[in-house]
Amino acid sequence: MAEFSAYGIAGARVDRIAKTAGCNKNLIYIYFESKEALFTSVLQKHLARVYEDIAFTPEDLPGYAARVFDFAMAHPDLMRLMAWFALEQKADSPPERGAVMDAKVAALMKVQKAGQMGTTFPPRFLLTAIMTLATAWTAANPFGPSLDPDAHKRPAALRRSIAEAVRLLSESSR
Repeated sequence: MAEFSAYGIAGARVDRIAKTAGCNKNLIYIYFESKEALFTSVLQKHLARVYEDIAFTPEDLPGYAARVFDFAMAHPDLMRLMAWFALEQKADSPPERGAVMDAKVAALMKVQKAGQMGTTFPPRFLLTAIMTLATAWTAANPFGPSLDPDAHKRPAALRRSIAEAVRLLSESSR
């Protein structure tokens, strides 16, 4: 995690990973086959933790966004790992990631169809907007920290603003 979050896929060195882990570099290649496969395994492991730790609550999207914000701010290494993944696009996305996103979209559709949430925005757009807002002030994002460099000093205010923005997005057509 440390190697990939610091250097990305292209910059990471399997020899440094092997040295840090106290194992043989060749064994890493035998087990994982490639550096990209190792990266995907690391990403998958940490995303699984996210999926377990942050319950998706389509009936309380502001609360969900606040929990994602808290997690993202507490785990800058994972946010950097995600940024490297998005930038380099060399590794295949972990299959669980797509399944989790599809399940969230289906849950949002269900809540919208039940009339419990506005329908101004389609579920995939809404989910993207929520994740973008919730992670905008992490070190891996080019906008939040640069446009509001003192924001990290007031995380509670940021959390409230994010939750309110998500509330407005999700209730906009009620």
